[in-house]
Amino acid sequence: MPGLLIANRGEIAVRIARTAHARGMRVVAVHAADEAGAAHVRAADDAVALDGTGPTPFLDVEQLVDAAVLAGCHLLHPGYGFLSEDPGLARRCAERGVGFVGPSPETLELLGDKTAARELAERLGIPVPEATRGELTDPAAAAFLRELGPGAAVMVKARSGGGGRGMRVVHDPDLLADAIARCRSEVARAFGRGEVYLERYLPRVRHVEVQLLGDGREVAVLGDRDCSVQRRNQKMIEIAPALTVPGDVRERLAEAARRIGDHVGLTSLATVEFLVDADTGEHRFLEVNPRLQVEHPVTEEVLGIDLVGAQLAVAEGVPLSRQALVAADAPGGLAVEARVTLTGRPAAELTRFALPAGPGVRVETHAEQGRPVPIAYDPLLAKVIVHDASGDLAAAIEALDAALAAFVVDGAPTDLARLRDLLGRPELRKGQATTAWADELLGEPVTADSATEAGIDLVCSGISGTVVAVPGAPGARVRRGEPLVVVEAMKMEHEIVAPVSGTLLALRPAVGEMIGEGDAVAELQPVTGVDPADDVRVAVDPGHIRSDLADVRRRHDLGQDAHRPDAVAKRHRLGKRTARENVAALCDLGTAGDLGTAGDLGAAGDLGAAGDPGAALDDPASFQEYGALVIAAQRTRRPVEELERTTPADGLVAGFGRVHGRPVAVLAHDYTVLAGTQGVQLHKKAERLFEVAARRRTPVVVFAEGGGGRPGDVDNAAKATGMDLGTFVALGRLNGLVPTVAIASGRCFAGNAALAGACDLLVATADVSLGMGGPAMIEHGGLGRFTAEEIGPLEVQVANGVVDVAVADEAEAVDVARRYLSYFQGPVTDWDCADQRLLRHVIPENRHRVFDVRELVEILCDTGSVLELRQGFGATVLTALCRIEGRPVGLVANDGARGGGALDSDAADKMARFLQLCDAHGFPVVSLCDTPGFLVGPQAERSGGVRHFGRLFVTAPNLSVPLCAVVIRKAYGLGGQAMAGGSFRVPDAIVGWPTAEFGAMGPEGAVALGYRRELEAITDPDRRRARFDELLADYVAQGSAVNAASVFELDDVIDPADTRAWIRGTLDTHDHGIRASVRRRIDTW
Repeated sequence: MPGLLIANRGEIAVRIARTAHARGMRVVAVHAADEAGAAHVRAADDAVALDGTGPTPFLDVEQLVDAAVLAGCHLLHPGYGFLSEDPGLARRCAERGVGFVGPSPETLELLGDKTAARELAERLGIPVPEATRGELTDPAAAAFLRELGPGAAVMVKARSGGGGRGMRVVHDPDLLADAIARCRSEVARAFGRGEVYLERYLPRVRHVEVQLLGDGREVAVLGDRDCSVQRRNQKMIEIAPALTVPGDVRERLAEAARRIGDHVGLTSLATVEFLVDADTGEHRFLEVNPRLQVEHPVTEEVLGIDLVGAQLAVAEGVPLSRQALVAADAPGGLAVEARVTLTGRPAAELTRFALPAGPGVRVETHAEQGRPVPIAYDPLLAKVIVHDASGDLAAAIEALDAALAAFVVDGAPTDLARLRDLLGRPELRKGQATTAWADELLGEPVTADSATEAGIDLVCSGISGTVVAVPGAPGARVRRGEPLVVVEAMKMEHEIVAPVSGTLLALRPAVGEMIGEGDAVAELQPVTGVDPADDVRVAVDPGHIRSDLADVRRRHDLGQDAHRPDAVAKRHRLGKRTARENVAALCDLGTAGDLGTAGDLGAAGDLGAAGDPGAALDDPASFQEYGALVIAAQRTRRPVEELERTTPADGLVAGFGRVHGRPVAVLAHDYTVLAGTQGVQLHKKAERLFEVAARRRTPVVVFAEGGGGRPGDVDNAAKATGMDLGTFVALGRLNGLVPTVAIASGRCFAGNAALAGACDLLVATADVSLGMGGPAMIEHGGLGRFTAEEIGPLEVQVANGVVDVAVADEAEAVDVARRYLSYFQGPVTDWDCADQRLLRHVIPENRHRVFDVRELVEILCDTGSVLELRQGFGATVLTALCRIEGRPVGLVANDGARGGGALDSDAADKMARFLQLCDAHGFPVVSLCDTPGFLVGPQAERSGGVRHFGRLFVTAPNLSVPLCAVVIRKAYGLGGQAMAGGSFRVPDAIVGWPTAEFGAMGPEGAVALGYRRELEAITDPDRRRARFDELLADYVAQGSAVNAASVFELDDVIDPADTRAWIRGTLDTHDHGIRASVRRRIDTW
């Protein structure tokens, strides 16, 4: 079933889910931690929890797109607000293969910038208010206001964003610079960008908007709306259609809107907003909102269509010509909407929430009786819409007033009374309301405009809550930073302080009164020429350490190597590093300052000279450690102080560092803490790191030394077995998503071994003992008594293919891990290679003479770039990561010195898994073929060869990365086809060297089988041998490279010195954009 992720919350998420379900879609909601049980979550089929609370996670592009991908959604609907107009979200969706329900990123970039949208309107011949251009300076602003003439005013406006933020009307030139500064500050806090511009203020205008829907080829105009009833530039009541405006004006607006939609090739919904002079009917372009609007229901009611459904249809490729859209010039009746919003802090829950109902009444809401209303979000509680079929405005407003009268809300202060007051006014019922009308009726003692003009600072609350103290007093002199009002919100007290020194003219709220975010609480007359010392904020010594911070630093210090000398000394006596030294060696710690580098550590047996490299991990600029303060879950058994000393970080140094400048998640088990065993807190940290790594798409490196599970953690009384932990699941879900590396050194048993075995690359040191159970478990399982050294030693695990790379010690292991990760970090520019003419002489002229394939690979690849994997397993095939002209590639090659290069079961498994690794992470594959075919015979079949060989014929043909096959000598039978991806038509390029030879089977066997009777009829052994050699020579000639190329069974026969050029050409012509977005998995074997 197709999936839709709704990247929003509240009433709009509920609204979108309703339509999506009606279209047969699977709906996935997202929610912050504080809304797990919200209505929009329960309206969905599945839900994804975002990391964070409040609005912040809804502004995290990566979290939202990750949620869509992991939930298997093919579409993402942004709703309105949040990131609905963010081109970055649309672009990231496209990059990850998720359809964005909205316009293209390019359209969002153009229309989201109000000045750029204005310029587009001007180019299209659409009138716009006079406005400034380019960067706004104070002199330019003053000149603009002056040029407008006597009595003119300007509106300071934000270049991006909305909701009335960053807007202020200014008449007096002397107050203009201050107003601009205030608007810049306000819009920067709200939207992260502080750009503003000036526009001529039009005092008596109506706000009219035109609804568009496009499919990229044509644009439909779906009516218009009058949104003039606004308070503080925020809409309160909307009417559709805009019958308050003359018909000829509405036609001009519709045509202007259509021109904009056509010009940008609009896909999805957009609303073009205009200001219409209430006296002359002249119109001016205002802005474009390229998204679904809050007030869309009024248009749906008069046109009888589902705008969300139409939007989803376009996103799924349905053209407008196949959608039943009502013509814009044939509206049905009239609809009016009122936005019911919170005006203060709600109680713990809505004790009564009774919605109006009846013919023509529609309510969109997410609130419910008996449930809390979060105050961290948009204060919109509900939208009440009424539809009157007669088209009479007064009748429709009367019906809306009746609906609001039936709307009962207990437990939260709302603007219902304010809305009903407006609905009862004759000006509204006669269609005479302008954008200033509601502010004039509901005006405050001092408006933002009048306060600015009078030189008065209006001090506003930055939070909704209850006033618990009013320390200020009207008429008093206050200093900058002095508290005026104290507001309690979320059980915390917030001081609202004087932004400047001056005289306090008025204090508005009283103790116990509810105030909302943005409400004015005080009027302040600033004092000019104030001494900077006139500030209640006391300068503090930035180097002073408070007691609470000192305790935190003490706790952190306890876990550092410098404070654990005995444990460090024991590790060094064994010739091993500490966990922190290993992490320091892996990460680019030297880039964060003079912290030391991996090279400072010296050899594994000479660690004493390194000083305390592990201490570098205490710098968050170089390594951000997670869970540094956790201790073993043994508080009921041992004193906390002892646990702090002996079980720092619960035995897992975990966090994010950088390798070659790129982020990497690192988890290092600390064998000095309870033998590296895995405790309750350790598992929590590991699971957390794996999950964050998945979201960030960062590689993972695990130092896996340790003894497995820890039965001594007994603090959790709610735990019976602990088998519901998610560590192994979280690591398993990284498979094919990010590179994972395990380093196994010393004793590595049970759960530690399980982590190592689930990683893509397993590097093991000479002293490793690697097994799924340690000596104690084996003995008490009745399986005998063994020392740790007898369980899974290196030579065993290399030969059976468990270990990918065998190394001498931890220092070499870290070097291999860094080198391995470098291939996943893209091309390099600093490379060289051997003289490629040497390749002409690597293969002997005698076709029966073996040669060193590793010498060939080293010549072919960039110098020093070859990292061979699983060298001791499946030895007839070589698998390696390497570079060709700086580009990382995967390389497979037959080794004729081992079993003649025939593919046995182990080699087939080895090659198939390597191809999966390359495919999952986008490495092109180079195959150097020299094989007589698959290994056959009774012994071979005992290994299950039929199935093992089958893996190659399933894996190789399904590669999504380029494959370049080079036949360097033999390509016989099914084995030869397997080396070419299953067929000579699978590779992007397949070429042969002059030494190449081809055949459906090996030549000797083919002659013996094909000419058996003829040869048996020759009784003279010498004549029979001569005839056999003659037939063999004919067969070999028939399968020569030149002959195969002459019938186009391969693309060319090339000079071996040109091999790199062919590989490069294959990579250059490959379109990486055609790779499917399907998640690729990598077998662990």
